[in-house]
Amino acid sequence: MIDIDKYFKPNLKQARKRTQADTEYKDFQLDERLQKFGVGKFYKIQTYGCQGNEADGETMGGILRDMGYQPTEDEAQADIILINTCAIRENAENRIWGELGRMKPLKRRNPDLLLGLCGCMAQEENVVNRVLEKYQHVDLIFGTHNIHLLPQYIETAHFNKERVIEVFSEEGNIVENLPKARQNPYKAWVNIMFGCDEFCTYCIVPYTRGKERSRSKEDIIEEVKELKALGYQEVTLLGQNVNAYGKDFKDQDYTFGDLLMDLDKIGIPRIRFTTSHPHDLDDKTIEAFRSCPSVMPHLHLPVQSGSNAVLKKMNRHYTRELYVDVIRKLREAKPDIALTTDIIVAFPTETEADFQMTLDLVKEIDFEGAYTFIFSKRAGTPAYSFEDNIPESEKKERLKRLIKLVNDGYLRASQKYMNQVVEVLVEGVSKQDERTLAGYSEHNKLVNFKGDKSLIGKIVKVKITQPRTWFLIGEACE
Repeated sequence: MIDIDKYFKPNLKQARKRTQADTEYKDFQLDERLQKFGVGKFYKIQTYGCQGNEADGETMGGILRDMGYQPTEDEAQADIILINTCAIRENAENRIWGELGRMKPLKRRNPDLLLGLCGCMAQEENVVNRVLEKYQHVDLIFGTHNIHLLPQYIETAHFNKERVIEVFSEEGNIVENLPKARQNPYKAWVNIMFGCDEFCTYCIVPYTRGKERSRSKEDIIEEVKELKALGYQEVTLLGQNVNAYGKDFKDQDYTFGDLLMDLDKIGIPRIRFTTSHPHDLDDKTIEAFRSCPSVMPHLHLPVQSGSNAVLKKMNRHYTRELYVDVIRKLREAKPDIALTTDIIVAFPTETEADFQMTLDLVKEIDFEGAYTFIFSKRAGTPAYSFEDNIPESEKKERLKRLIKLVNDGYLRASQKYMNQVVEVLVEGVSKQDERTLAGYSEHNKLVNFKGDKSLIGKIVKVKITQPRTWFLIGEACE
């Protein structure tokens, strides 16, 4: 019998705590003895989930690169494989269990392979216990708070030939100067804050990512300046709730809207951000859409439900009426803004009348797209114990009705751009035709058009000739 209690595992009760303790800021520095540890070796990182997970994956890649490792997509060649996980829905976790099982033969063929589980799933008690009991071939488990300690974990696992399990259930600090192995040479993720204090009843993120804590404006501005100097065309500012940026500062009154206005002065062509929360989206942020040329006219603003009763059960801290008022202000400031959202279907206690309110809200706002999901129970959240009183057939039927409405919105939005000239940041070529280039417009619409590969990495004007539901087809302007 394995003694699973000997490891430094996550603790849900500890993760629930929130105090007024100051955030501690640290600087990452790779120990000299580990700077050539990975020379001649290869790494593979498999990332699942949100942009925050992708940014974490780039950080881990940067650390491994600085240790001398090289990236590979060939699992058989890899000396270390890290599975960077998402815990937001049950389906995401089930996929990871399948991946861990699939990789067992890799470990059998190559006993020196280091296999690690990290990310949000690693912050869950039940997940770590299951890995320890059933997945003996996993060598490393570490969470979202201690990525900067990856070099030490690798060293310990390699030399001691034993599992390294260290997951911090803490409010969280901020580590600066972490290296990045950026996956896109034209678009970059920039973390501006970490954690979440919203505690929506269905969401595990506040327990996996810790309290809301903001990076200093100086560090963020310096990072964006460096990216501009390197030729990056676009940055996406990341946080579990970017609109709460700066609220934890005790010595200054500096908010997310202030940050947007300061970053706009740098001159990088495009600034985007995610994720936003409706009740924290203030007038200064809305003003940034009006007055800052680099702030792109697209906002993803999760609504989750159109029913006040359901929103209250979700602990979303706003009403339908407040959400509609925020949208009104946004459209007054930026009439052409493209709005997308997240919607959860069949949340416990949701009635047909509640669901109809959601459909009505989708029609009223006229979203240009939405991510739609059937409610998924997450162990450790309050909603896990809510009575699930909706039949499975009804859940699927509601989702089907919502998707139909959302898809109509996708097409209607695309049709608005017919014969318009949009600016496209060209990211690459189509897999089907190397003469077809692809990229995203200011409004975050995927655009395909014929053009020379020399345009990749540039922002070009394209006239839309064929609007489709999921993308636009156009012609490059002379």
